[in-house]
Amino acid sequence: MTSIGTHPRVIWFALALLLSAIAFQAPVRADSMPQAEFEQRVRDYLLAHPEVVVEALQAYDARQRQAQEDQIRAVLAERADEILRDPASPVGGNVRGNVTLVEFFDYNCSYCRQMMPIMAQAEAADPELRIVYKEFPILGPDSTLAAKAALASHRQGGYVKFHRALYQVKSRVTEAVVLKAAAEAGLDVERLKTDMESPEIKASIGRNLQLAQALNINGTPGFVAGKQILHGATDLATLMQAIEQARKEE
Repeated sequence: MTSIGTHPRVIWFALALLLSAIAFQAPVRADSMPQAEFEQRVRDYLLAHPEVVVEALQAYDARQRQAQEDQIRAVLAERADEILRDPASPVGGNVRGNVTLVEFFDYNCSYCRQMMPIMAQAEAADPELRIVYKEFPILGPDSTLAAKAALASHRQGGYVKFHRALYQVKSRVTEAVVLKAAAEAGLDVERLKTDMESPEIKASIGRNLQLAQALNINGTPGFVAGKQILHGATDLATLMQAIEQARKEE
């Protein structure tokens, strides 16, 4: 998150408010003052009323948050089919469940790995939970390769098993690790290698990257549950609460 203390637009916004206040209170128009006098008035006003700077920054921050929330709500509504029902996105849990949890993840993300058992607990606790998996490789070429392999495994009907197998790996997920996990999961490795280079798989990953950006999901893991977006790893109680809220909204 950008710090409001260092963002130049925030500073200009705050100064604009201050200058407006000074000009309004001045007995003569600010634009008719000598530059030195005007700058001195600004300095004096800041020293006498430092709380105005804080109020201006807080107002700006609130407006920015509200604008971002409005934008994300619009994306959730306008791109609901892409988020929830993209045929290229594998689905786990109850594929006909009455509530959907969408996860954006990277196989080389340690926080995503920490979420794996929590996701399993959520799935076990809620038989109506539908899980949409969004491959979101942002941690380098190894992650992209793993994402392509996972989507290729989907063509063999082995996505969920392969997905979980990759999260059992304690080291970085590299090509060698991916191919070994595929073999152990009973996949046709040669077919997997061929399918990994499919333009459709590349396009699917590209759509996920663009969609995450539109939803302001800049890291992993990220979750979409109804109208909520959860950033980063969380605990089971928070995840279940989000799922229940999403169920009320569907």
